[in-house]
Amino acid sequence: MDLTAVPTTQPWLSPSAYWPTLTDATRELDPPYGALHLGALAHNAHDMLRRAGGKPIRVASKSVRVREVLDAVLALPGYAGVLAYTLSEAVWLAADEPGRPGIRDVVVGYPTAERAAIARLAADDTLAARVTLMVDSVAQLDLVDAVVPPDRREQLRVAIELDASWQGPVGRIGVWRSPVHTPAAARTLAEHIARRSGFRLVGMMSYEAQIAGQGDDPAGRPAFARTVRWMQRQSKTELLARRAEAVASVRAVAELEFVNGGGTGSLEFTSTDPSCTDIAAGSGLFGGHLFDGYREFTPAPAAAFALSVVRRPKRDTATVLGGGWIASGPPGGDRMPRPVWPQGLVMAPREMAGEVQTPLSGDAAESLRPGDRVWFRHTKSGELSEHVNEFALIGADGLAGMTPSYRGEGKAFL
Repeated sequence: MDLTAVPTTQPWLSPSAYWPTLTDATRELDPPYGALHLGALAHNAHDMLRRAGGKPIRVASKSVRVREVLDAVLALPGYAGVLAYTLSEAVWLAADEPGRPGIRDVVVGYPTAERAAIARLAADDTLAARVTLMVDSVAQLDLVDAVVPPDRREQLRVAIELDASWQGPVGRIGVWRSPVHTPAAARTLAEHIARRSGFRLVGMMSYEAQIAGQGDDPAGRPAFARTVRWMQRQSKTELLARRAEAVASVRAVAELEFVNGGGTGSLEFTSTDPSCTDIAAGSGLFGGHLFDGYREFTPAPAAAFALSVVRRPKRDTATVLGGGWIASGPPGGDRMPRPVWPQGLVMAPREMAGEVQTPLSGDAAESLRPGDRVWFRHTKSGELSEHVNEFALIGADGLAGMTPSYRGEGKAFL
């Protein structure tokens, strides 16, 4: 897979041309299946580099979960390293295999309690040099030591996660992640790590979810959009100052190799933060529809999935087999897969996306017959990969091949 060339056309801007092209290219495949449009994927990868303004992007593997795509993106200048979501995944990505060298810089974005993976990491000098554990408390260090005491292993690389939530006038806004919120708390944890054998502090990270993961231009909600923009302005100002102070406090204790921040939705902001050395991003590569409501960017719908029409319960309704690939997060309509072709299809309010069947109504449903395909976009980019064993790769001349997802390689990490 080669993503080095920047596409000169953007066919996804014309749905009436784009989606039938995907249908034609995959006509010999039986749904359900996932598809990756290589031109759209390349467009998204280069657009993210543009938005990052020269600051390196660390690929968030959770938002991809396709090894060939990770390798192709990391081959582009401007991308460096991976932010993994479990230690077992990080070990797999970092390990050398015949014909596939391991990724040399993998940071685990969340604390781990995987005892078998900790034992393997501690027993392999190469893996220990390539993988960085995330911590936000002394108890997490204790867990590692309980698996493999420090006198029986080399030093393990660790990073501290700084909480990036905003304490607003009506309370805390953000996601519940690290309890390390203040520069003083970060300094205290850093000093403990520095005194403790078996660990080496090499980095920090913080994820400003209220900026990166919250669209500032939700369709049909202008008043809410204004509130979000006000909140994000306040949060950016506060975080710039607090993160800078926290990083300086920790750097006084240890030499840091990296300070990671941000996400797909905050590339522009995080790129301006001098305390961050790289930005984590991945969702923008596939372009899940959760990222349609942002003013600064609009990702191309590079990843999609097709389902087959199998019945016609009434004149204006066609039912597809499957469809219940609901995204994680607060239950709501925005967690549903979105039918995008044919245009104008809507789900039945009392059924929505079902595990085995999904009725779709609308004018377009009248022309659908058993065997026809309906295209959907998943809400979250990487979660689509948990539902398919492989993706059809769509190039300029049609089907360019197939590539396995993590699931297709027998890897289910969560």
